[in-house]
Amino acid sequence: MTADTTESEEYATDPAERRREQRGWYFYDFACSVYSTSVLTVFLGPYLTSVARAAADAEGYVHPLGIPVRAGSLFAYTVSASLVVAILVMPLAGAAADRTGRKKPLLAAAAYLGATATAGMFFLDGDRYLFGAFLLIVANASLSVSMVLYNAYLPQIAEPDERDAVSSRGWAFGYTSGALVLILNLVLYTGHESFGLTEGEAVRICLASAGVWWGAFTIVPLRRLRDRRIGPERHGAAGEGGVGSGWRQLRATLKDMRRHPLTLSFLLAYLIYNDGVQTVISQASVFGSEELGLDQTTLITAVLLVQVLAVAGALGMGRLARSYGAKRTILGSLAVWTLILAAGYLLPAGAPVFFYCLAAAIGLVLGGSQALSRSLFSHLVPRGKEAEYFSAYEMSDRGLSWLGPLVFGLAYQLTGSYRDAIISLVIFFVVGFALLARVPVRRAVEAAGNPIPDRI
Repeated sequence: MTADTTESEEYATDPAERRREQRGWYFYDFACSVYSTSVLTVFLGPYLTSVARAAADAEGYVHPLGIPVRAGSLFAYTVSASLVVAILVMPLAGAAADRTGRKKPLLAAAAYLGATATAGMFFLDGDRYLFGAFLLIVANASLSVSMVLYNAYLPQIAEPDERDAVSSRGWAFGYTSGALVLILNLVLYTGHESFGLTEGEAVRICLASAGVWWGAFTIVPLRRLRDRRIGPERHGAAGEGGVGSGWRQLRATLKDMRRHPLTLSFLLAYLIYNDGVQTVISQASVFGSEELGLDQTTLITAVLLVQVLAVAGALGMGRLARSYGAKRTILGSLAVWTLILAAGYLLPAGAPVFFYCLAAAIGLVLGGSQALSRSLFSHLVPRGKEAEYFSAYEMSDRGLSWLGPLVFGLAYQLTGSYRDAIISLVIFFVVGFALLARVPVRRAVEAAGNPIPDRI
């Protein structure tokens, strides 16, 4: 088999085929983003905190594995633990996908494990905080693994000049589904009495419905995306199989990445600033409910506002990237994130209007900064190593985002103030900005052996 034949098998070259796969690819964002919004951002943080408080001692501590933990820090620590678990699994999934060329079965397994754990949150009640923590760890780690495989399709289904737009549309699909389900959640939560439900039952239905949605819409990408044969030079690794060979492949991947130091430089910058982004997303509802004294309805509508504006933000920043390049646009978004945290520290308690203004600002930069980071990284990946390199990317995106929640949780553990916890995250955006500014992205694309887009 010639090199050209291998390339034509591994990358979609027919425009109609690419568009069909791209439309299917968008729907995994549509499926799993509901977990990120309804579960991780809105309902689970305050609800799991209330369950932990019900189990706490007189001083407000719970004792998982005999370790004293403030009930208010449990959610942040559990998110951090889930991402440590993801670190152990994601590289194996990425290496296995690249060895065998079979991303789809692995994507299906991760997606449905996460969806099942999320649906199981319906049974989280009383003081069963350890059960809730376990389900959160399984669901969050499964989402991270599935995103390794999902993101690895991007270089195969989109030409270099298409990737900013395709990645941004994927995020827009995700935020659209998040907004739609949050509207349904808002109707159910605010009218729970008319539906004959308690407040806790309404929350548990909202949590479980996210798992059902995730599983149902995952069918679309599984039908549209296709596995591709790998070249004969890579069948040897595929035939080895087993967990041991997965770790050997990971070591080989890390060794190979040392040959692309500029790609690693981008990953380091992304690791830092995205840690801040992910922590703000996951801890915002806890900050709003516990520090600002806002009710659940206000939090739902604020996150709904984020979802609606994030669609426009993702598409709008995609257009800015066409004029100014992805790197400059991302740098601008990081400056805005820093201002958002400073404003959050100063927000008065019990003032939902100011919280809505903050949510609007988050929405306008959230989708674009994530979408453009993904598309920019896709230019820095050597061909044939997409899943392996996106495993490292996903470790930055979620797997190494344990540090932010840990810092947030420790800040609250030590000070008892969520304001101190939220302002501690500024360092992630400042350092990430400085590191990204130093990356020569055109030279990085060239070093990876990829064509250089007109604007990057």
